[in-house]
Amino acid sequence: MLKTILTVALLLLCTAASSQSPVARYGQLQVRGTQLCDCKGHPVVLRGVSLGWHNLWPRFYNAKAVDELADKWHATVIRAAMGVKIEDNYLENPDFAMKCITPVIDEAIKKGVYVIIDWHAHDMYTDKAADFFGRMSAKYGKYPNVIYELFNEPVEDSWESLKNYATTVIAAIRKNDPDNIILMGCPHWDQDIDKVAASPIAGVTNVMYTVHFYSATHKQYLRDRMAKAIADGIPVFVSECGGCEASGDGFLDTDEFNKWVDCMEKLKVSWACWSLSDKNETCSMLLPRAKATGDWDKDKVIKPWGELVRTTLLKYNGK
Repeated sequence: MLKTILTVALLLLCTAASSQSPVARYGQLQVRGTQLCDCKGHPVVLRGVSLGWHNLWPRFYNAKAVDELADKWHATVIRAAMGVKIEDNYLENPDFAMKCITPVIDEAIKKGVYVIIDWHAHDMYTDKAADFFGRMSAKYGKYPNVIYELFNEPVEDSWESLKNYATTVIAAIRKNDPDNIILMGCPHWDQDIDKVAASPIAGVTNVMYTVHFYSATHKQYLRDRMAKAIADGIPVFVSECGGCEASGDGFLDTDEFNKWVDCMEKLKVSWACWSLSDKNETCSMLLPRAKATGDWDKDKVIKPWGELVRTTLLKYNGK
């Protein structure tokens, strides 16, 4: 009932002025054909930032960091990358993981931006993922802000095994949440979207498939592959991308990143850039002395990649 009331209220706001929050403008998202759309069926492109692994950069998992990204960077979507790998991960320390991601989700809802709850794994944990998303959908399914990302980056799993995994986890979500957007990864670090196009998951709605790119490594061939998958009827969401090499480090290829942005804008594909963190690598957006709670521009702690992301967001999401 509460979800219905919220949806009706958001429908009334769906044509609101651009000064309102993204959720006030777009309301309950839906997939029509290959396109992410707002509550009235008009195409939507979400653009934003992914936080780094919660278990490596927990200090950025706070409400004020969300406010900074929403208010000063004009991000319309924020991705909470809940680590299911490396030390102190969700499987080893679920209480800590929840203490990190909960303030991010709650503040995104309060600010009226969309938030991706990302099961940030490279290996398959079907039962654990189904349990997690079952609980997340029971808690947050009434909010149109929430997007569920079922599997960050499969590596060697076959697409057939990933389809079985996705079917199980989607069912756990749909018991509580019939309509919020679900994202599913594809083989080989979210690059083999052609395998999805050849055999998409049957009998599901409001499900999109993720492509990840790092522009100094993944160039025209992957853009072409993504464009063909969309032409073949596959809805795509770029839930993680960077301007550097696939390692997360190396050359910042601004020209190729801009080609990717042009491509995504042309195809109306939503995207989130990796990552809000302070690691000594190219795709990390902040210097180590950055405060956890914002004022990054004022303190001059935004690294070149972070500045490119912020500038691009302001260009396309500017209020």
